[in-house]
Amino acid sequence: MTTALITGSTAGIGAAFARRLAAQKHNLVLVARDTKRLREQATELHDRHGIEAEVLTADLSTEEGIAAVERRLSDRTHPVDLLVNNAGFGNKGRYLEVPMADELTMLKVHIEAVLRLTSAATESMRSRGRGAVVNVASVAAFVPRGTYGASKAWVVQFTQGAARDLADSGVRLMALCPGFVRTEFHQRAGMGTDNIPNWMWLDADKLVTEALADLARGRTVSIPDPRYKALMGLVKLTPRGLLGGVSSRTGRKYGPQ
Repeated sequence: MTTALITGSTAGIGAAFARRLAAQKHNLVLVARDTKRLREQATELHDRHGIEAEVLTADLSTEEGIAAVERRLSDRTHPVDLLVNNAGFGNKGRYLEVPMADELTMLKVHIEAVLRLTSAATESMRSRGRGAVVNVASVAAFVPRGTYGASKAWVVQFTQGAARDLADSGVRLMALCPGFVRTEFHQRAGMGTDNIPNWMWLDADKLVTEALADLARGRTVSIPDPRYKALMGLVKLTPRGLLGGVSSRTGRKYGPQ
């Protein structure tokens, strides 16, 4: 069996990846901050699908948490074949309304952790000549809207660049850019969702199915829904100044995890 490591595995897109990969008979390394939820998730997936589910409690906003996951990804006696960098969060408020400490924590999780974990995973994968990384970004990456969108734009650019550099190594990298997904994301951030039209909401399990299909096709960026593909096509044609106003009216951010 191959092994997949998923950060932010206990809810939302991360939990959907865990369910799908377990059903496909991948062993799992489940990473999140809540040990109790991790153990419950591991037990459920083991009992339902007969796979091994390892629990790794780690807070990726801390040095200790990132380092713990780096060590697991670098363990060549128990290699990880697929890394899903899913952990992330949103801050409620506009620029200068959010405390600087919270902004820096976001950059730690969305950028530093993604860089370090991707590097640890792909170094080991390259030596074996196979492996894959999915970095969960957002369609917010394509809209000029605050630190969240900026951090996800970095994820997309980094992933595409790393994919090019590792093109002949047998290691695949893909940035996953979902839109609004029905998860705990907004509730945790204290964000309202009443102004978001029903058609913009996506199902996490369907999203993951499409994302894994895009990964198998060798795509480096996945926008896994026809509605958002069309919307992002319009975004490319819209002046940047106008985009900022539209994103303000639509909601604090696009593409929760």
